[in-house]
Amino acid sequence: MDNWDEIRTAFQVARMGTVSGAADVLGVHHATVIRHIDALEGRLGVKLFQRHARGYTATEAGQDLLRVAQATDDQFSQLAGRIKGRGNDVSGELVVTSLISIAPRMAPLLAEFQRGHPDVVVRYLTGARLFRLEYGEAHVAIRAGTVPDQPDNVVQPFHEQKMGLYASRGYIETHGRPDGVDSFGRHRFVAQDADDSRAPFERWLRQNAPASALTFRSTDTRAMEAAIKAGAGIGFMPVYDAEQDENLVEVHPREDGWAGPLWLVTHVDLHRTTKVQAFLTFLKEQSRDWKV
Repeated sequence: MDNWDEIRTAFQVARMGTVSGAADVLGVHHATVIRHIDALEGRLGVKLFQRHARGYTATEAGQDLLRVAQATDDQFSQLAGRIKGRGNDVSGELVVTSLISIAPRMAPLLAEFQRGHPDVVVRYLTGARLFRLEYGEAHVAIRAGTVPDQPDNVVQPFHEQKMGLYASRGYIETHGRPDGVDSFGRHRFVAQDADDSRAPFERWLRQNAPASALTFRSTDTRAMEAAIKAGAGIGFMPVYDAEQDENLVEVHPREDGWAGPLWLVTHVDLHRTTKVQAFLTFLKEQSRDWKV
């Protein structure tokens, strides 16, 4: 692990997916790229890539190594910029992760940030799993729920995401409108397909609606929202998103306990880098008037 050139070569092969693409980025001959990959795999005793007709795909071991390489490459780039007096440059990959539920609001902000910094390549990763910042899986994570407590992370409060209980007008025409929690057993609900969901509103639903009423379940919030809009049942949606759709009706008084705080999370090693600070400053400024 003492040859950064070989690790950097592997990093670029993973990014580009081909030896020729990595060679172009690095400004070396393709034979040099192959030699570096072979030498690194030989020294580690594992295969970092699967070779196929279309190029190279990182194995699980390769992905672990390359996540560290991503973070290290970022730090080297920032150091080089400061040494050369270019500390204000914002370029390279910016990896941001969040729950899919706030993607409709985040994607336009990321696009706007990129317009101001055209040398930035945005990678926006959404999903329920926690991307590991300590392994360079993301520069900035927007997380919901209790305050994140992973070691070596910098955590800042961001916003509060308000949730409401909604049904489509078509559902109400067919099934009527619920009259308090006592009537939930006579209705149909869209819910997470996980009884141990950490979301406070999902826990509330399971406490107040019988299991037999949870008739449409999914692991994907996009599928759940589509089902609510299609009239499959009553379900929770972010208030901001639901208020954009005239077909949706809020069917139960909103409760404070449903809302969840959002947090900005960065790793201490990258928190002070120019790119991360530029994005955090931009995000806080542009989202100041959010009504989540």
